[in-house]
Amino acid sequence: MKEIEIKNLTKKFEIKDHTVTALNGVSLSIEKGEIYGIIGMSGAGKSTLVRSINFLERPTDGQILIEGVDLAELSKKELRKKRSEIGMIFQSFNLIEQKNVLDNICFPLEIAGKKKKEARKRAKELLGLVNMTEKEKSYPSQLSGGQKQRVAIARALATNPKILLCDEATSALDPQTTESILNLLKDINEKLGITIVIITHQMSVVTDICQKVAIIENGQLVEEGLVEKIFENPKTDAAKELISGKKITYSPLEEFDVEKKIRIVFSENSAYEPVISNLILKFNSPINILKADTRNVGGTAKGEMILGLPDDEDIQKAIINYLKERGLSVSEVTENV
Repeated sequence: MKEIEIKNLTKKFEIKDHTVTALNGVSLSIEKGEIYGIIGMSGAGKSTLVRSINFLERPTDGQILIEGVDLAELSKKELRKKRSEIGMIFQSFNLIEQKNVLDNICFPLEIAGKKKKEARKRAKELLGLVNMTEKEKSYPSQLSGGQKQRVAIARALATNPKILLCDEATSALDPQTTESILNLLKDINEKLGITIVIITHQMSVVTDICQKVAIIENGQLVEEGLVEKIFENPKTDAAKELISGKKITYSPLEEFDVEKKIRIVFSENSAYEPVISNLILKFNSPINILKADTRNVGGTAKGEMILGLPDDEDIQKAIINYLKERGLSVSEVTENV
């Protein structure tokens, strides 16, 4: 079932007598219970997109449907009720410094009209869920970044939302803390069946936790699909840049770089065969390993390599066919490594 449908979404801002198009004709759908990633570089339009999902930003054109309901057709009262079904967490945590942890989590419940006793009971349950029970009387200034984000997650879950939006929720955290927060989000997704949408510029976040991903560039959707498929065979420059972590540039000097480069991704089956060694022996040609890495993609270790091939085009084609026959994903690399 489609939990979120975004149809031909366009958002324009009027800034100092000229129009800035932040989003241009974006369409995608997110299934109920998915962990869905939306990724792009700074300024791509990701945050505008996530803020459009709960109508914090009203689209200039297009539709946002939540469980088939067009948000633009709701009254203010109906929209407030619908927003209560959509929790949101941010990079900056947005905790109230004057309130302790328990009261921060109670705050949205009190706004929703819950009795104090009922709100505190719910808040304590959520503190247990995010492993922060012992910090209920602490204030935000006494917490680490990871602890603050756990409290923010608990607060976002207070009203039993069906959807959780995460806007760069791990960008301010160190790698170890990021991993713990992502594991927590996975756990919440499994236990509560909540749909999670993660906005990020970090491909490692997407490969760690998301099942599907949409790549945004200059306000447009340029690529989408299963994370594993896009990781194995990125088709757009934006996807290749995000996977490699390097800016793709094209320089006149590259025409002198005669060595052909390919990217290969090892599947579980191919990981047990000494492919590169066998390749060198079979073709009796030097193969340069320009880069090698291992990534966690959806809980599965994926090995990737960038190889430099011999100049002979016939040997290049034979090597690529050999690799594909052994179940490896192969794509050409046009940027400098």
